[in-house]
Amino acid sequence: MCGHYKGVDERVREHLITLELSIGNYVLSGGELAAAVVSDALIRLLPGVLSDETSALTDSFQDGLLAPPVYTRPAEYKGWQVPDVLLSGNQSAIDTWRAEKAVERTKIRRPDLLKD
Repeated sequence: MCGHYKGVDERVREHLITLELSIGNYVLSGGELAAAVVSDALIRLLPGVLSDETSALTDSFQDGLLAPPVYTRPAEYKGWQVPDVLLSGNQSAIDTWRAEKAVERTKIRRPDLLKD
């Protein structure tokens, strides 16, 4: 059930709603967008929804951190380079770089997620 503008009648909330969710500290004009966000976040975890189910294991928040930066091809675009370590083929170094960048990004953007 999606409330619109000011929400759902309190009598419905008290007697019919069994679970209430918040997707953040902001106001929307209706609950439809919030319902779509929650649906997408849950549906993508169902078997067969993602073409590579293991990719969900590297999503933001999966390990309590934001995901590291993502780079695609080409390796150089308008003079902007993909970090050399990602082109090195050294999977151990790549994993270390990704872990460090995930912590760094989390410290900058969502320090509330870090315990220490």
